[in-house]
Amino acid sequence: MFWLVTRTPSDPSLAANPTPDPSETGWEKAPSSPSPTPAPSRSTPEPTPKPTKNGTARSPRPEATPTNTNAKRPRTETRTTPPPADPPAAGSGSPQLTAKEAYGIHGRYQRGLSVAQARKDQAAMAKLEHGLALEMTRAAFKTAEMQKTSLATGIWPNPQVWIPRHVEGAADWFVAVSHEPGVARIVDVMSSAPGGWRLVASAADTRATPARFPKIATDGEGYATSLPENATGLSATPRQIARAHLASLQNAEVDPLFDEGPWTSEAALFWQQERGRLEQADWKLTLSYRLEGPVRALRTSDGGALVWYGARSTELREAVREGAKVKLKGSAAVRTRDKAFARSVSATYGRMYVTHVPPAGSNEPARVLGEWSDVLESHGD
Repeated sequence: MFWLVTRTPSDPSLAANPTPDPSETGWEKAPSSPSPTPAPSRSTPEPTPKPTKNGTARSPRPEATPTNTNAKRPRTETRTTPPPADPPAAGSGSPQLTAKEAYGIHGRYQRGLSVAQARKDQAAMAKLEHGLALEMTRAAFKTAEMQKTSLATGIWPNPQVWIPRHVEGAADWFVAVSHEPGVARIVDVMSSAPGGWRLVASAADTRATPARFPKIATDGEGYATSLPENATGLSATPRQIARAHLASLQNAEVDPLFDEGPWTSEAALFWQQERGRLEQADWKLTLSYRLEGPVRALRTSDGGALVWYGARSTELREAVREGAKVKLKGSAAVRTRDKAFARSVSATYGRMYVTHVPPAGSNEPARVLGEWSDVLESHGD
């Protein structure tokens, strides 16, 4: 987040307006001694982010709430529900995960994550997550260490799993969805890796009433159907959807391919407004959203697909001429030790999304159903 304020005789530094949180877009004087947002209590579960005027505290900002670094993380007391009976093994005889195994894998992940969060154990995370997800969680631990704050622990209750059949030459994976009414809906993607099963993607919708979640299609034996990133029969291929969504954010342009919402139209409009504010202060804004990692997809019962993808985004603010100074806020401020910058400042975030793509011929737009974002690094001079 960023502030931008006008110069006054008693306060020569300027800071940028918090971005990209639409609830804090007004120009205001930076406090003389800004302090980071307090972290949640070690012994008390984090409070649920309150909806803002754009519908959710999570978006479209890179770190949706002061506690966003763990928005996908456990927040509630443990409750268990016995998993359903295993579906029959695939008739082809190829390796196939059963429902019982999937519930066990996801449960062990949640328990391990809760312990690792309590200890801020960077090394332990390598046995729990992989790729961008691991980088994001480790970054959150680093921020918490620098801020000298604790992280909430616990597990999300009553997950449901969907397991696609084994595809020769590809890693096995499955999806676990947990919904705590009034708190959040969390969608985790677990994938097999050389060292074992790891979380590779996650996204959350923390609105009081999450958007409608499509039904995942299953065959007669209870398995879901995975789709390649170039799958046809949809309004756009999974990879095209991912690229179009990120291009809309990078260009700060509303894309009619997508339904309105916090991670689409509201985010694009916010960036337009933020660019205008910075220009008034003789600064410029450059955005970059790059697709990172594989694009995964499952067939939905309406003939469409649920698509998971990750990205690395960078926000670069540069002074056009000498004058205002930019001071970061939130996790990015912790990383730069709350300094003000006169020439440039950047923040890089990891981001993950889950999006429903309608079938070809449908008049419905694609709907982004959740996000997980975390600051990875920030710099300035």
